[in-house]
Amino acid sequence: MAFERRKPAAVGVKAPFPGFVEPALALSIEKVPSGARWIHEIKFDGYRVQVHLANEAVKVFTRRGHDWTNRFKKVADAAWHIKAGSAIVDGEVVVPAADGTTGTN
Repeated sequence: MAFERRKPAAVGVKAPFPGFVEPALALSIEKVPSGARWIHEIKFDGYRVQVHLANEAVKVFTRRGHDWTNRFKKVADAAWHIKAGSAIVDGEVVVPAADGTTGTN
């Protein structure tokens, strides 16, 4: 079951929604690239998810394509703030501890 959200005004051309998209995953390397063209970010320990917005429906998928909408209800409920008729948002769901860490290490 998908969560319902308000439908924004139609813009553009309607196309079929692609469904789950295999994410590009980070690779382990020996040396970090340097130079002005490279930026780096901290790796947080969480769940890689895709939030799919299609018409009035919201679904949350894991990186392997499992529908975890019910497990990430707060993420699905908050997705209505995204001002788009349809979108796929790829990201990491992270819950930081009081000390700022995100993992059990």
